[in-house]
Formats: sequence, structure tokens, C-alpha cells
Amino acid sequence: MRRHLLLRIADGLQSHFEFFQQGSNGLGRRGLSPLTKCTTAIWILAYGISTDCVDEYLKIGESTTMECMKNFADGVIQVFGEEYLRKPTQADVDRLLAVAEGHDFPSMLRSIDCMHWEWKNCPTASKGTFAKGLYRVPTIIPEAVASYDLWIWHAFFGCPGILNDINVLNRSSVFLELYEGREPKCKYVINGRKYSIGYYLSDGIYLRWATFVKFVPRPFLKARTIDC
Repeated sequence: MRRHLLLRIADGLQSHFEFFQQGSNGLGRRGLSPLTKCTTAIWILAYGISTDCVDEYLKIGESTTMECMKNFADGVIQVFGEEYLRKPTQADVDRLLAVAEGHDFPSMLRSIDCMHWEWKNCPTASKGTFAKGLYRVPTIIPEAVASYDLWIWHAFFGCPGILNDINVLNRSSVFLELYEGREPKCKYVINGRKYSIGYYLSDGIYLRWATFVKFVPRPFLKARTIDC
């Protein structure tokens, strides 16, 4: 995490929640700083470690670490949720379409993909479900949809590592709004034909749906072959 991002999170939580403000005890000694409390929560979330693992490094007890985790999760949702933890609006879609049009990708909304995160502390009884032969370690699959500016518009977590991208897609709600007719409007014209559904840039494993456009492998080589 970059320094400016950590400072922005810490400043936002400190200004809205008393827990993240640095206080003093009865002897006048300064308590834990907002940066220390945020670092504790982020460290646990990033590495998946237990709450007593930060005692030696940050000198924080297990009970205080749990309080940091709970308040950090609630604070991020309340302070930053309205801006960052939301679905794209019609204005967002129009902005994405304008940027895509300028880069010769008309109507491309976002990119979709899945990845495997190693579950270091996976219980032994669950390793058969979360360990795929390709990776040899237990993993959890998150599905994410992000735009060109790395804004994550959709995130779906918790699928076991033995699944692939199609299995995860069948479980997620990424196209729920489109199915229910609540998706922001998207209209464009390509080769004289009108379309009303934006598409996602995806890799080769995804199905041949109108909402997916797959990348072209080795496009320059194909272009030379056609010219010849």
C-alpha cells in the first residue's frame, strides 16, 4: 500500500471515529496512534494472520488488535463506502464509454477476471476443496470487475480454489442488474449496427456471450499474415 493511501485512510477514520484518535492514560502517556491502529488491521487483512501475531512487532495486545480490526472494517464502510463501495451510476457509465471511445474500444465498460489467493491457514479438513492441482496450495478465488483507472466496480469472494472462472461466474451476481433490467443504459454503434449492452474485456476461458469480448492473441502476427 502506498503511503498517501494509508495516510488518507488513517486521516478519514481519525476525523470520524473517536476510537482512532490518539488519547492519553491516567499517567499522561500517549496511547496508540491512528497509523498504528490502521496498520494493525491492514496487516491482519493482508497476510491472514491471527490477532496475537502483531504483539511483538507493534506491541499491541490481542484484545486491542480485535478492536482495531472491528472498528477499521466498520469505519472504512461508513467513511468511504458511499464513494467507493457502490455500483456504477449512469454518469459513471457515460464517463467510461467516453474514455473507451477515445482509445478505440467503443462501449468497453470494464475488465473481468478471477485470480487465486493462497489460503495459508486453511484447515486440513478443507484442503481437498480449496487446493487445485495446478497451484498445489489451498486458494480462494475472488472475481473482480475493474475499469481502466483500477476502480473495482464488482468483487465476489469466497469461492474454493478447485473452481475455474466459469464456475465462479455462475455463482456471482455480476450480471444480476442486467438480468433484472436495472443496468445503466449503454448505447453505441459499430459498423452501422446499434447495440444496447456494453461489454467486458475478458480472457479466453469465458463463454461467447454478448457481454464479453476476448483479447486477440498475437494480433501483429495475424495482421502480417492477412497482409501477405
